[in-house]
Amino acid sequence: MFTLDQARSFVAVAEELHFGRAAERLNMTQPPLSRQIQKLERSIGVELLSRDNRRVELTAAGQAFLVDARRLVVSAERAPANARRIASGQLGELRIGFTAASGFSLLGPLLAEITEQMPQVHLELFEMVTGEQVQGLMDGDIDLGLARPPFDTRHFESMLLFSEGLFVAVPSGHRLEQLGRELTVADLQDEPLIMHSATKARYFYDLIVRRINFEHSNVVHSVSQILTMIALVSAGRGIAFVPESARLLGVDGVGYLRISDVVDDPVQLHAIWNRGSRNPALGKLLAIVRESMG
Repeated sequence: MFTLDQARSFVAVAEELHFGRAAERLNMTQPPLSRQIQKLERSIGVELLSRDNRRVELTAAGQAFLVDARRLVVSAERAPANARRIASGQLGELRIGFTAASGFSLLGPLLAEITEQMPQVHLELFEMVTGEQVQGLMDGDIDLGLARPPFDTRHFESMLLFSEGLFVAVPSGHRLEQLGRELTVADLQDEPLIMHSATKARYFYDLIVRRINFEHSNVVHSVSQILTMIALVSAGRGIAFVPESARLLGVDGVGYLRISDVVDDPVQLHAIWNRGSRNPALGKLLAIVRESMG
């Protein structure tokens, strides 16, 4: 098997087509360079260079070998720097799971931050509900989740990214808009309701059930995605409880009203990751996020 030094020597001779100039380029004398080429040819079992006292030429085999030898030498020269960059989180891959709601609120600014500060990190994005993200983290399919609590702290670490208010989405021109004030739960009693799925959107379902006393008999649709809810509201199918960031969707025919009974910002979004993660790019990203949050 040939060595990297032999490949590097061959590339120099092949490009210079002169042993003297190639030796100067490699900071060595000509005799050991000639021996390197001879050892290389013996190792491969073919003649790579045709030479006499006047000139040096590449054989057909030498021309073919030169292409791969150049790649080998370049890769070898890049490898240490790449290893250092991967170790520092500047190079590598990040696989991020996100909920649909985070896709139109936090995801865009987060991706912009990654692109600016980690431009050579390859990103893969996966739209998943929180349960799917948790399983993806356990299986090693994703590195980071943008998801809703709670989480099993034995397996995951998390960081609160932001909290936001809970609003009621209503069709434009709806009677609730005409009240000209913040809503109370009593205002909603007889309204057809588009509700979060108790299984696929468990976080929002539990949040609403804990905080708002609504009539379950008024539920006309149960869905898992905020965008679907807003589309149904726009179509006049009912009203829906949504996070404030749903306004960013820009869907026509929908108004957003605050509920005076809900005075805090109860809707949370967290970054979650496996405690056993060894991805340096993830560590770098989390450091950036922590710094930006001050």
